[in-house]
Amino acid sequence: MDASRRHALQVAGATALTALAGCSANSALDASEPETTYTLSTDSVDRSPIEHALYEPGDDALFGEPERTALDAILPDGRHTTYGYQPLPDDAYVEDDGTYYQTKHVVTGRERIERPLVRADPVPEQEIPADALSLDSLNRPSARVVKILHGHSQSGGRTAGDLLRGDAYVLRRPAELDSELASGDVDGRVVRLTEDGPWAYRLHVTRESLAETAYTAFALALTDSRTRFRDIVFASRIDTTLAPADLSAAARDDLTQAITEGTYRETAALSDGFGELLTALDLGRESTNGRLLWYQNRLYRYGLYVDDAK
Repeated sequence: MDASRRHALQVAGATALTALAGCSANSALDASEPETTYTLSTDSVDRSPIEHALYEPGDDALFGEPERTALDAILPDGRHTTYGYQPLPDDAYVEDDGTYYQTKHVVTGRERIERPLVRADPVPEQEIPADALSLDSLNRPSARVVKILHGHSQSGGRTAGDLLRGDAYVLRRPAELDSELASGDVDGRVVRLTEDGPWAYRLHVTRESLAETAYTAFALALTDSRTRFRDIVFASRIDTTLAPADLSAAARDDLTQAITEGTYRETAALSDGFGELLTALDLGRESTNGRLLWYQNRLYRYGLYVDDAK
Protein backbone atom coordinates (compact mmCIF):
# COMPACT_ATOMS: atom_id res chain seq x y z
CA MET A 1 0.00 0.00 0.00
CA ASP A 2 1.49 3.33 -0.99
CA ALA A 3 2.13 6.01 1.62
CA SER A 4 -0.59 8.39 0.39
CA ARG A 5 -3.31 5.71 0.59
CA ARG A 6 -2.12 4.62 4.06
CA HIS A 7 -2.29 8.25 5.27
CA ALA A 8 -5.84 8.66 3.88
CA LEU A 9 -7.04 5.55 5.71
CA GLN A 10 -5.47 6.77 8.97
CA VAL A 11 -7.23 10.14 8.66
CA ALA A 12 -10.59 8.46 7.92
CA GLY A 13 -10.20 6.11 10.90
CA ALA A 14 -9.36 8.98 13.24
CA THR A 15 -12.34 10.96 11.99
CA ALA A 16 -14.70 8.03 12.55
CA LEU A 17 -13.37 7.49 16.08
CA THR A 18 -13.77 11.16 16.86
CA ALA A 19 -17.36 11.10 15.60
CA LEU A 20 -18.16 8.01 17.65
CA ALA A 21 -16.62 9.57 20.74
CA GLY A 22 -18.71 12.68 20.14
CA CYS A 23 -21.90 10.65 19.85
CA SER A 24 -21.05 8.80 23.04
CA ALA A 25 -20.38 12.06 24.90
CA ASN A 26 -23.60 13.61 23.64
CA SER A 27 -25.57 10.54 24.67
CA ALA A 28 -24.07 10.68 28.15
CA LEU A 29 -24.82 14.40 28.34
CA ASP A 30 -28.42 13.88 27.21
CA ALA A 31 -28.88 11.12 29.74
CA SER A 32 -27.67 13.39 32.57
CA GLU A 33 -29.94 16.29 31.66
CA PRO A 34 -33.19 16.50 33.65
CA GLU A 35 -36.37 15.64 31.78
CA THR A 36 -39.11 18.25 31.99
CA THR A 37 -42.70 17.01 32.11
CA TYR A 38 -45.63 19.27 31.24
CA THR A 39 -49.01 18.28 32.67
CA LEU A 40 -52.15 20.05 31.47
CA SER A 41 -55.00 19.62 33.95
CA THR A 42 -58.67 20.43 33.38
CA ASP A 43 -61.69 20.41 35.65
CA SER A 44 -65.27 20.87 34.48
CA VAL A 45 -67.13 23.77 36.09
CA ASP A 46 -70.74 22.67 36.41
CA ARG A 47 -72.16 26.17 36.25
CA SER A 48 -72.73 28.70 33.51
CA PRO A 49 -70.17 31.50 33.11
CA ILE A 50 -72.65 33.97 34.64
CA GLU A 51 -73.37 31.78 37.66
CA HIS A 52 -69.66 31.15 38.12
CA ALA A 53 -68.87 34.86 37.97
CA LEU A 54 -71.53 36.01 40.45
CA TYR A 55 -70.26 36.33 44.00
CA GLU A 56 -72.08 34.68 46.89
CA PRO A 57 -70.99 35.14 50.53
CA GLY A 58 -70.29 32.03 52.55
CA ASP A 59 -72.45 30.89 55.44
CA ASP A 60 -69.76 31.19 58.13
CA ALA A 61 -69.82 33.78 60.89
CA LEU A 62 -66.25 34.99 60.38
CA PHE A 63 -66.40 36.08 56.74
CA GLY A 64 -69.85 35.24 55.38
CA GLU A 65 -71.98 37.21 57.84
CA PRO A 66 -70.03 40.51 57.44
CA GLU A 67 -70.19 40.10 53.67
CA ARG A 68 -73.96 39.56 53.70
CA THR A 69 -74.38 42.56 55.98
CA ALA A 70 -72.34 44.69 53.60
CA LEU A 71 -74.24 43.51 50.51
CA ASP A 72 -77.59 44.19 52.17
CA ALA A 73 -76.40 47.71 52.94
CA ILE A 74 -74.98 48.64 49.52
CA LEU A 75 -77.56 47.12 47.16
CA PRO A 76 -78.84 48.82 45.18
CA ASP A 77 -77.27 52.21 45.96
CA GLY A 78 -76.18 52.33 49.60
CA ARG A 79 -72.85 52.59 51.41
CA HIS A 80 -71.21 50.44 54.09
CA THR A 81 -68.10 51.40 56.07
CA THR A 82 -65.77 49.15 58.04
CA TYR A 83 -62.57 50.00 59.90
CA GLY A 84 -59.28 48.22 59.37
CA TYR A 85 -60.59 45.67 56.86
CA GLN A 86 -62.61 45.47 53.66
CA PRO A 87 -65.87 43.57 54.17
CA LEU A 88 -66.19 42.42 50.55
CA PRO A 89 -63.81 41.33 47.80
CA ASP A 90 -63.10 44.18 45.43
CA ASP A 91 -64.55 44.02 41.90
CA ALA A 92 -66.89 41.12 42.70
CA TYR A 93 -69.95 40.74 40.48
CA VAL A 94 -73.31 40.63 42.27
CA GLU A 95 -76.93 40.71 41.12
CA ASP A 96 -79.93 42.38 42.69
CA ASP A 97 -83.45 42.44 41.26
CA GLY A 98 -82.26 41.81 37.69
CA THR A 99 -79.46 44.38 37.70
CA TYR A 100 -75.80 43.40 37.76
CA TYR A 101 -73.29 45.31 39.86
CA GLN A 102 -69.59 45.29 40.70
CA THR A 103 -68.42 45.89 44.27
CA LYS A 104 -65.99 48.75 44.89
CA HIS A 105 -64.13 50.18 47.87
CA VAL A 106 -62.79 53.64 48.58
CA VAL A 107 -60.81 54.89 51.57
CA THR A 108 -62.91 57.52 53.35
CA GLY A 109 -60.66 58.45 56.28
CA ARG A 110 -59.31 57.13 59.58
CA GLU A 111 -60.72 56.74 63.04
CA ARG A 112 -59.10 55.88 66.35
CA ILE A 113 -60.65 52.69 67.74
CA GLU A 114 -59.68 50.55 70.72
CA ARG A 115 -58.85 47.06 69.45
CA PRO A 116 -57.84 43.81 71.17
CA LEU A 117 -54.37 42.62 70.11
CA VAL A 118 -53.26 39.00 70.51
CA ARG A 119 -49.65 37.89 70.89
CA ALA A 120 -48.31 34.35 71.24
CA ASP A 121 -45.11 33.36 73.03
CA PRO A 122 -43.73 29.87 72.26
CA VAL A 123 -43.68 27.49 75.22
CA PRO A 124 -41.01 24.72 75.31
CA GLU A 125 -42.49 21.24 75.22
CA GLN A 126 -41.18 20.34 78.68
CA GLU A 127 -42.86 23.45 80.14
CA ILE A 128 -46.35 22.92 78.72
CA PRO A 129 -48.75 22.90 81.69
CA ALA A 130 -51.20 20.09 82.30
CA ASP A 131 -54.15 22.47 81.93
CA ALA A 132 -53.09 23.67 78.48
CA LEU A 133 -55.99 24.21 76.12
CA SER A 134 -56.21 22.29 72.87
CA LEU A 135 -56.56 24.23 69.65
CA ASP A 136 -59.69 22.23 68.81
CA SER A 137 -61.40 23.52 71.95
CA LEU A 138 -61.35 27.10 70.64
CA ASN A 139 -64.00 28.46 68.30
CA ARG A 140 -63.02 29.02 64.69
CA PRO A 141 -62.15 32.76 64.91
CA SER A 142 -59.86 32.14 67.90
CA ALA A 143 -58.25 29.00 66.45
CA ARG A 144 -57.57 30.82 63.18
CA VAL A 145 -55.70 33.59 65.01
CA VAL A 146 -53.55 31.05 66.87
CA LYS A 147 -52.69 29.29 63.59
CA ILE A 148 -51.72 32.59 61.98
CA LEU A 149 -49.48 33.51 64.92
CA HIS A 150 -47.96 30.00 64.84
CA GLY A 151 -47.13 30.36 61.14
CA HIS A 152 -45.62 33.77 61.81
CA SER A 153 -43.46 32.34 64.62
CA GLN A 154 -42.30 29.27 62.69
CA SER A 155 -41.38 31.29 59.61
CA GLY A 156 -39.32 33.77 61.59
CA GLY A 157 -41.77 36.56 60.85
CA ARG A 158 -41.86 36.02 57.09
CA THR A 159 -45.56 35.15 56.78
CA ALA A 160 -48.89 36.80 57.56
CA GLY A 161 -47.29 40.23 57.61
CA ASP A 162 -50.39 41.85 56.14
CA LEU A 163 -52.56 40.38 58.90
CA LEU A 164 -50.36 41.45 61.81
CA ARG A 165 -49.35 44.64 63.52
CA GLY A 166 -45.78 43.88 64.46
CA ASP A 167 -46.03 40.50 66.17
CA ALA A 168 -49.68 40.91 67.18
CA TYR A 169 -52.93 39.96 65.47
CA VAL A 170 -55.56 42.72 65.64
CA LEU A 171 -59.13 41.52 66.25
CA ARG A 172 -61.41 43.52 63.96
CA ARG A 173 -64.18 41.39 62.46
CA PRO A 174 -67.44 40.96 64.39
CA ALA A 175 -66.91 37.23 64.98
CA GLU A 176 -63.39 37.93 66.26
CA LEU A 177 -64.71 40.56 68.65
CA ASP A 178 -67.18 37.97 70.02
CA SER A 179 -64.51 35.28 70.46
CA GLU A 180 -62.79 33.94 73.59
CA LEU A 181 -59.74 35.99 72.64
CA ALA A 182 -61.56 39.33 72.74
CA SER A 183 -63.35 38.44 76.00
CA GLY A 184 -60.04 37.74 77.72
CA ASP A 185 -61.08 34.18 78.67
CA VAL A 186 -57.83 32.74 77.31
CA ASP A 187 -55.51 35.61 78.20
CA GLY A 188 -52.43 34.09 79.79
CA ARG A 189 -53.44 30.53 78.94
CA VAL A 190 -51.30 28.07 77.00
CA VAL A 191 -52.74 26.55 73.84
CA ARG A 192 -51.36 23.35 72.27
CA LEU A 193 -51.68 22.99 68.52
CA THR A 194 -51.79 19.19 68.74
CA GLU A 195 -52.34 16.70 71.57
CA ASP A 196 -48.80 15.39 71.72
CA GLY A 197 -46.82 17.74 69.48
CA PRO A 198 -44.12 20.20 70.49
CA TRP A 199 -45.96 23.39 69.55
CA ALA A 200 -47.65 25.39 72.25
CA TYR A 201 -48.10 29.12 72.85
CA ARG A 202 -48.99 31.32 75.79
CA LEU A 203 -51.49 33.91 74.59
CA HIS A 204 -51.47 37.52 75.71
CA VAL A 205 -54.37 39.87 74.93
CA THR A 206 -53.98 43.62 75.28
CA ARG A 207 -56.04 46.58 74.13
CA GLU A 208 -54.68 49.53 72.21
CA SER A 209 -56.11 52.59 70.49
CA LEU A 210 -55.31 52.28 66.79
CA ALA A 211 -55.81 54.65 63.87
CA GLU A 212 -57.95 52.42 61.67
CA THR A 213 -58.45 53.05 57.94
CA ALA A 214 -62.09 53.52 56.97
CA TYR A 215 -63.11 51.47 53.92
CA THR A 216 -66.44 52.37 52.35
CA ALA A 217 -68.01 49.81 50.03
CA PHE A 218 -70.57 50.54 47.34
CA ALA A 219 -72.01 48.82 44.26
CA LEU A 220 -71.37 50.11 40.75
CA ALA A 221 -74.33 49.34 38.45
CA LEU A 222 -73.19 47.66 35.22
CA THR A 223 -76.28 46.56 33.28
CA ASP A 224 -79.78 45.18 33.61
CA SER A 225 -79.30 43.00 30.51
CA ARG A 226 -78.28 39.39 31.11
CA THR A 227 -76.89 39.18 27.58
CA ARG A 228 -74.72 42.22 28.09
CA PHE A 229 -73.56 40.96 31.47
CA ARG A 230 -72.56 37.69 29.84
CA ASP A 231 -70.39 39.69 27.43
CA ILE A 232 -68.81 41.46 30.42
CA VAL A 233 -68.05 38.11 32.05
CA PHE A 234 -66.43 36.71 28.91
CA ALA A 235 -64.35 39.86 28.48
CA SER A 236 -63.14 39.98 32.08
CA ARG A 237 -63.20 36.47 33.58
CA ILE A 238 -62.87 33.88 30.79
CA ASP A 239 -59.19 33.50 29.88
CA THR A 240 -59.59 31.47 26.69
CA THR A 241 -62.43 30.77 24.28
CA LEU A 242 -61.82 27.97 21.77
CA ALA A 243 -63.76 25.97 19.19
CA PRO A 244 -62.66 22.62 17.75
CA ALA A 245 -62.04 24.30 14.40
CA ASP A 246 -59.41 26.53 16.07
CA LEU A 247 -57.14 23.54 16.67
CA SER A 248 -55.36 20.98 14.52
CA ALA A 249 -56.44 17.37 14.85
CA ALA A 250 -53.46 16.56 17.10
CA ALA A 251 -54.05 19.52 19.42
CA ARG A 252 -57.77 18.76 19.51
CA ASP A 253 -57.06 15.13 20.50
CA ASP A 254 -54.74 16.28 23.31
CA LEU A 255 -57.38 18.66 24.67
CA THR A 256 -60.07 15.97 24.44
CA GLN A 257 -57.89 13.61 26.49
CA ALA A 258 -57.21 16.33 29.07
CA ILE A 259 -60.95 16.97 29.41
CA THR A 260 -61.91 13.29 29.47
CA GLU A 261 -59.21 12.06 31.85
CA GLY A 262 -58.50 15.27 33.77
CA THR A 263 -54.89 15.50 32.63
CA TYR A 264 -52.67 15.21 29.59
CA ARG A 265 -48.89 15.16 29.90
CA GLU A 266 -45.80 15.02 27.75
CA THR A 267 -42.08 15.04 28.45
CA ALA A 268 -39.95 17.47 26.46
CA ALA A 269 -39.41 17.77 23.60
CA LEU A 270 -43.12 18.42 23.16
CA SER A 271 -45.07 17.22 20.17
CA ASP A 272 -46.25 19.81 17.68
CA GLY A 273 -49.87 19.24 18.68
CA PHE A 274 -49.28 19.74 22.40
CA GLY A 275 -47.11 22.78 21.81
CA GLU A 276 -49.89 24.25 19.66
CA LEU A 277 -52.47 23.51 22.37
CA LEU A 278 -50.43 25.24 25.09
CA THR A 279 -50.06 28.28 22.85
CA ALA A 280 -53.81 28.31 22.14
CA LEU A 281 -54.46 28.19 25.89
CA ASP A 282 -52.03 31.09 26.39
CA LEU A 283 -49.76 28.92 28.50
CA GLY A 284 -46.02 29.38 28.41
CA ARG A 285 -43.56 26.89 29.86
CA GLU A 286 -44.14 27.75 33.52
CA SER A 287 -46.60 26.33 36.03
CA THR A 288 -49.90 28.21 35.91
CA ASN A 289 -53.23 27.56 37.57
CA GLY A 290 -56.76 28.91 37.92
CA ARG A 291 -57.44 29.72 34.26
CA LEU A 292 -60.92 29.45 32.72
CA LEU A 293 -61.68 27.94 29.28
CA TRP A 294 -64.93 28.08 27.30
CA TYR A 295 -64.96 25.15 24.89
CA GLN A 296 -67.89 23.51 23.11
CA ASN A 297 -70.39 25.40 25.27
CA ARG A 298 -68.82 24.18 28.50
CA LEU A 299 -66.76 25.96 31.13
CA TYR A 300 -63.50 24.42 32.36
CA ARG A 301 -60.86 25.38 34.87
CA TYR A 302 -57.37 24.57 33.62
CA GLY A 303 -53.73 24.87 34.53
CA LEU A 304 -50.24 23.66 33.66
CA TYR A 305 -47.82 21.93 36.00
CA VAL A 306 -44.15 21.85 34.99
CA ASP A 307 -41.95 19.26 36.67
CA ASP A 308 -38.18 19.33 36.18
CA ALA A 309 -37.02 15.85 37.16
CA LYS A 310 -33.70 15.92 38.98
